Amino acid sequence: MTDIVLITGGSRGIGFETASALGLLGATVIITGRTAATLAAATEELERRGIRVEPEVLDVTSPESVRHLMERVRSRHDRLDVLVNNAGVAGEWTHPSATGFVHSDAARITIDTNVLGVLYMIETFLPLLRASSDARIVNVSSFMGSLALQSAAAPENLVVPAYQASKAALNSITITLDKALGASGIRAVSVDPGFVQTDFSPINRDQAPLTAAQGAEPIVRAAAGQLTGGTFVGREGALPW
Repeated sequence: MTDIVLITGGSRGIGFETASALGLLGATVIITGRTAATLAAATEELERRGIRVEPEVLDVTSPESVRHLMERVRSRHDRLDVLVNNAGVAGEWTHPSATGFVHSDAARITIDTNVLGVLYMIETFLPLLRASSDARIVNVSSFMGSLALQSAAAPENLVVPAYQASKAALNSITITLDKALGASGIRAVSVDPGFVQTDFSPINRDQAPLTAAQGAEPIVRAAAGQLTGGTFVGREGALPW
């Protein structure tokens, strides 16, 4: 695998394990994070594993930051083969609602990162993706973004409405991407990594059944071009939109 791969939120958790797995397959991995310190630690470990890694500080909610990153990637590689939109937040955990639904700050933070950030990345990096002979876009979604599964869920399981809405919107982006870019050969896939042991929420680390490496597995398959474009896939196969 000689691909150039960019992974947002790649300095820890699922993003880090995705970078590790793809790097061990031979890809050059560009990992982004919000702070130089977390990127430095991740880069040191990936290099120890023999992986070609390029760390980049990035704020996906800033079009200017995204544009500057694109220019740096273009100056080094002239193309991008795989874009993994992994960076994501659930603002409900840091801004709980006082009325029982969703705090305005939770909604803003979540939509800015999980939806607008993805749109900024795709729009800005499309020229470099078009320069690849086999480009893939992997949107890291969640089963919680499935409208079918939300409709069937018990009320007590619908606890992060902004996050769930953001992942439903992300799935819509995947569908429209597939229709808009399918003729160009660029494939877009939504992937659910499952409930994973990360620091994403107060409960993930203690209650999740999957390691970050296990959660990365379906993302790696999508990034490696093993999944059909325009699909929503989890560890066990296809998921309902």
